[in-house]
Amino acid sequence: MNASFDPQSPYDLPPLPPHSVILETLPVLKACVEARAALAALNEAVARLPNPDVLLSSLVLLEAKASSEVENIVTTTDRLFQFDGQHEDKADSATKETLRYRLALFEGLNMLKTRPLTTTLAEAVCTHTKGVEMTVRKVSGTALVNDRTQQTIYTPPEGEANLREKLANWERFCHAQPGDAQHAGNLDPLVRMAALHYQFEAIHPFTDGNGRTGRILNLLFLVEQGLLAHPVLFLSRYILANRSAYYAALLAVTREQAWEHWLLYMLEGVRETSRWTYQKIKALEQQMGLATDYLRSKSPRLYSYELVQVVFQRPYCRISDVAGALQVQRQAASRYLKEMCALKILREVEFGREKLFVHPHLMALLASEVHEPSPYGE
Repeated sequence: MNASFDPQSPYDLPPLPPHSVILETLPVLKACVEARAALAALNEAVARLPNPDVLLSSLVLLEAKASSEVENIVTTTDRLFQFDGQHEDKADSATKETLRYRLALFEGLNMLKTRPLTTTLAEAVCTHTKGVEMTVRKVSGTALVNDRTQQTIYTPPEGEANLREKLANWERFCHAQPGDAQHAGNLDPLVRMAALHYQFEAIHPFTDGNGRTGRILNLLFLVEQGLLAHPVLFLSRYILANRSAYYAALLAVTREQAWEHWLLYMLEGVRETSRWTYQKIKALEQQMGLATDYLRSKSPRLYSYELVQVVFQRPYCRISDVAGALQVQRQAASRYLKEMCALKILREVEFGREKLFVHPHLMALLASEVHEPSPYGE
């Protein structure tokens, strides 16, 4: 038990790396090997895609949905794709917040091209997530309360200067090099990612949006470290499915310095999620192949590579999407989409004053926990 921890008082969070704790125990190292192998296979699968953005845009939106749901911000897959890129201001608040999560992730990726992970970048990510300017808080943080007993179980640190000092330590640990003080740079990047995530959530630097910002930073760190070329790892799915264990493991580090348990939880998340995402990508590739073959056989005149690409990139497709992708007039784009409806590849639906063309096979595959493509024309 951590004798200095009082859940009612702002926690004097120790710096990273933790003192007198071995992070890379034998079980952690074994888990690291398995997680790294699964992550590498996922990265290779993405690298082989001829146009990764077509499939990955949908997977990133699913990550946004799951990460938001961890914080009880719940929308549907259909609503996300209905408002994706159009009329977002008319969406309900949960859908807006979830769409902002994806924007925050992409903005973070753009920033990584010219600067490293820093407090400033974290502030920018949180700002895009919340839709208002967010900086390191100057007020007390929200205490964590047990839902059943209403007892306070964690009170985060206070004071802007104190928080920025702890975030500076977080930055140093993030960018530690081999041979640096306390050998933090010798740790496996996945171990560092897990430790950084705990530290960020324990600092709780913002008045709101800490969880979602922290989970975006996980993906950005893996991209920065060269372990992911694209932020496709659907890690929030694992956290959502094991949410109670997630919060319990975080709190156990604070209360008992139970680092091994926390690291094993996160490494299992990376391993399991990498394998799941790999299978989902392969299934999406197969679904695209089925659509290509079916369209070629039923209407070779209608088929084009660009048309298939756009109806997979936009599960809820608009006439303007096809017109822009194929560089054709709206009348021609409308005709193409209606022909695909006649072939039962798409289905036309009313959405306010406009028409959308939903891709039922793709939506079913995206929403399913299994990875089974379905044939067209049945």
